[in-house]
Amino acid sequence: MSDIGRADLLTSPLHRRHLSLGAKFAEFSGWSMPVEYTGAVKEHNAVRSAVGIFDVSHLGKALVRGPGAVAYVNSCLTNDLDKIGPGQAQYTLCCDVGGGVVDDLIAYLRSDDEVLLIPNAANATEVVRRLSASAPAGVNVLNLHSDYAILAVQGPASDEVLESIGYPVGHRYMSFVDVEHDDVAVVVCRTGYTGERGYELVVPNQAALSVWDAIMSAGQASGIAAAGLAARDTLRTEMGYPLHGNDISMRISPLQARLGWAIGWKKDSFWGHEALRAEKAAGPTQTLRGLVAAGRGIPRSGMSVTNSAGESIGSVTSGTYSPSRKRGIALALLDCRVADSDHVYVDVRGRREPFVVTKPPFFTPDVQERQGS
Repeated sequence: MSDIGRADLLTSPLHRRHLSLGAKFAEFSGWSMPVEYTGAVKEHNAVRSAVGIFDVSHLGKALVRGPGAVAYVNSCLTNDLDKIGPGQAQYTLCCDVGGGVVDDLIAYLRSDDEVLLIPNAANATEVVRRLSASAPAGVNVLNLHSDYAILAVQGPASDEVLESIGYPVGHRYMSFVDVEHDDVAVVVCRTGYTGERGYELVVPNQAALSVWDAIMSAGQASGIAAAGLAARDTLRTEMGYPLHGNDISMRISPLQARLGWAIGWKKDSFWGHEALRAEKAAGPTQTLRGLVAAGRGIPRSGMSVTNSAGESIGSVTSGTYSPSRKRGIALALLDCRVADSDHVYVDVRGRREPFVVTKPPFFTPDVQERQGS
């Protein structure tokens, strides 16, 4: 699993901390990133019960600024930035002309003339390229991928840990605060990929080690755990959150992935709008559904799904063992005729394992709110 000797891989500014913690590494979108430290299940449970800290510095960072920058971005990406104001964030999609998903990302609106974008690691360069290629005069698209680290502090104790070292907490879900903390400009975002209450901190690379150390020290009393990408994957799958390349892609459209809510249908246009409007009118033939194991089967991406008659009805896009449910769960692209509570079968290494079609999330965290303060 270790890739730490590969010179061609990018590394986080926190890489030496991961080494000192005994992390196991793997290649992820051209980066050598920590997969786990003390065990994925243990790290998963720490986030659900207390607090975990993730290094997600591989995520992209891009800044679009200049007169009319937000209006320009709004004409490109699917969701409607006019629905939010400064200090708020929005989940959105970058699609191609055929309606395929180039990437899903978060847009942080600072003003009419500035928006910070956080795309996925593998697609950051392509998102920046597309936005740069058609940007009007005066609008600049800056690729800041190698300038900033991102630390995700997630879990029920995330507020008390960050508050104890002076970071602002308690702002509404999908909002952010720009702060100067110890002479370092930090973006404290009330976002995350785990379903738990939590924050993502966008930090200049040169300050990443000191911020990590301060959070780890402050979190000791709360049982903080360094968590890797394996736990991040099981946490997001329990919530039914899509992963680009698995559950959404150039071949799996937003409508197939049940992400129509992230499309500003009332906007005049956006990249891929004609294809997506046509698909909406016709209706997709397959949609992303949730599966929960009725037995002991653990599903994995690519496994085929059949109905009780043995007929193929789709395939698993993301599958894992759920530490919270203590059974296998999956997202699968299935025939639209399949209904919730239907019994289906997944081919798990040659065994026909029973599953029940279940609407995500597969686990509901004990949080006071998901969208409010």
